[in-house]
Amino acid sequence: MLKNNPDSKPFEAFNIKEFKYFIAGRFIFIMGLRMTGTVIGWWIYILTNSPLALGLVGLSEVVAALSFALYAGHYIDRNENRSLLLKCIILYMCCILIFLFLSDADNIKAYSPWTTASMIFVVIGFTGAIRAFSGPTFSALISKIVPKKMLPSATTISSATWLTGSILGHALGGFLIAIVGIHFTFIVVLFFVICGYLLLRKMNSKPVYVHVAQNTWQSVKEGIAYVFKAKEILGALSLDLFAVLFGGAAAMVPIFAKDILNTGPTGFGWLNAATDIGSIITVTALTIFPLQRKQGKFLFYSIGGFGICVIIFALSKVFWLSFLALMISGCMDGVSVVVRSTILQLKTPDELRGRVMSVNSMFINSSNELGQFESGIAAKLMGIVPSVIFGGCMTIGVVIATWFKAPALREMEY
Repeated sequence: MLKNNPDSKPFEAFNIKEFKYFIAGRFIFIMGLRMTGTVIGWWIYILTNSPLALGLVGLSEVVAALSFALYAGHYIDRNENRSLLLKCIILYMCCILIFLFLSDADNIKAYSPWTTASMIFVVIGFTGAIRAFSGPTFSALISKIVPKKMLPSATTISSATWLTGSILGHALGGFLIAIVGIHFTFIVVLFFVICGYLLLRKMNSKPVYVHVAQNTWQSVKEGIAYVFKAKEILGALSLDLFAVLFGGAAAMVPIFAKDILNTGPTGFGWLNAATDIGSIITVTALTIFPLQRKQGKFLFYSIGGFGICVIIFALSKVFWLSFLALMISGCMDGVSVVVRSTILQLKTPDELRGRVMSVNSMFINSSNELGQFESGIAAKLMGIVPSVIFGGCMTIGVVIATWFKAPALREMEY
């Protein structure tokens, strides 16, 4: 059983100058990242009017992300993390420049809608490969910036930063599409990514803990073996994977916004941000008042509540109820984020952080992006509303089955 340090103060990590640069840089970068996701979702649906195309966005990203994930963990543990992260952000800037090119008025006229959509899928694949390296590197850096006693609070702050940037990115993306259009929104995205890069450059180089020459496959297996040995990590990741895989209502938000709720890009931006607004409420509350006991049971309750909210969202025909359902689902998801992130940081040895965080990113990418693809396929086969109801019911089913099959996870405390 893990125990938090009782002497650790919620915001103590902000006394470390580098942590401030890390949080500020990550916040601005994530804003740009999430704005991109919002713009792509709206753009693809406007181009194709196809739920399947929205699913293909997720598939394009997850195939690349999963293909590189295990090697990324090996590479992260053996290379200086700060410089690796900066290289990833530069590559991401290049992808934004390609989106700028494709969204130019002259180029839109030059290609058919599905040709443009296909080129977008290819670029999304590149961003997925980049994310396979950047996501785990962000997570691995936290333990190299703050001392171990501050890790629980620093991890929660980092999660809150990610969620806040995600909220603002989603909402701002929707607003900007409505005000200036897709092309100029990508210019704003590029500005945010550059600002994030400049802030993260202010950090110092970080130590590399793994210097022993090791076969790549042996190194990868070592990381996987550790995750399967650490039952708390494996249990939390598995529950999150299968619950979110089936409960991916967020992928269908563009369709609900445009065709069911009859709202424009501004309403779409708010619906896209609703889940993250709920998450940041929960994460902020848990930063100030952390869970002291029964974290495992809270994990089950929250994911079950998430599934119920997905069903309510599917049945709603009123904007405010749909927004509220998504926001509460985010509150439920926030508990999972905090519990999972804290276990990962406290239970992972320094020399394995890159590999364990990469395995974690595989679970996250599988649940989110494969969930998006599953939602697209289910919507094509079953219809929009039935497919989302089905996903919510499957999420609740996974929670009930895991409750009885994994008593150790149910009784887990840290």
